[in-house]
Amino acid sequence: MATPLVYLADEIVYPDSDGRPVAESDFQLTPLIYALDALKAYFQSREDVYVAGDMFLYYEEGNPKAAVAPDVFVVLGAPKGDRHSYKLWQEPKAPDFVLEITSKSTRSEDQGVKRGVYAFLGVREYWQYDPTSDYLKPPLKGLRLVGENYESLPAGIAEGGELSIHSEVLNLDIRLEKGSLRFYDPATGRKLLSYQEIEQARQQAEQARQQAEQARLQAEQDRRQAEQVRQETEQRLQQEAAARQSLEARLAELEAQLRRRQGEGSE
Repeated sequence: MATPLVYLADEIVYPDSDGRPVAESDFQLTPLIYALDALKAYFQSREDVYVAGDMFLYYEEGNPKAAVAPDVFVVLGAPKGDRHSYKLWQEPKAPDFVLEITSKSTRSEDQGVKRGVYAFLGVREYWQYDPTSDYLKPPLKGLRLVGENYESLPAGIAEGGELSIHSEVLNLDIRLEKGSLRFYDPATGRKLLSYQEIEQARQQAEQARQQAEQARLQAEQDRRQAEQVRQETEQRLQQEAAARQSLEARLAELEAQLRRRQGEGSE
């Protein structure tokens, strides 16, 4: 009788990468980076929210093949911190939110295997975004777990006339903005920005502040110059008025002298 092989837990290897690129192209990479940045920035003050992406999620201890790699996922109730992978038996819970940047080449996996695994793990919302509209119509779909199956989240239309779906898990609106994926805070109506967009906005605000400061300094300089001109003009007018008064006094004195002389001559 053959003796079964016994592997110790610390001998099992859970790879951190499969060696494949993060995304097929910029069409997939750009929204992936945006979603990660925007959600990390949005939840940065929450120590109990973990946001990650393109990371192996292992859901069966001792079985490295029992793994999926969500493009983006959010766990409400897991501590922040860097991880090589997300091992479910070492974590407090499974993800609450998963977003896949899907395409025709990943269609079968996103619609089949991954969808089944996420439902099995109890992922409350499963979202798919097809940036090139290869097959998904409309290119954004939100699903919520009802029982053991996923049902579509109701979709609406944003002010710009494009698709908007509310995520109950994140309490955010996920929209298509000229075809691009964007997150909005329904409480403020503001769009969530990536770190790059935040930095660009900061630089623009700083540039505007510097321009406003330069304009203020220039206005102050102009005001001082105008005040100096006013004072110089007022001083000149005062000098001219004093000179005129002196001249008028002198003329009056001469006239008086002339009248006196004329009076003396007539006598």
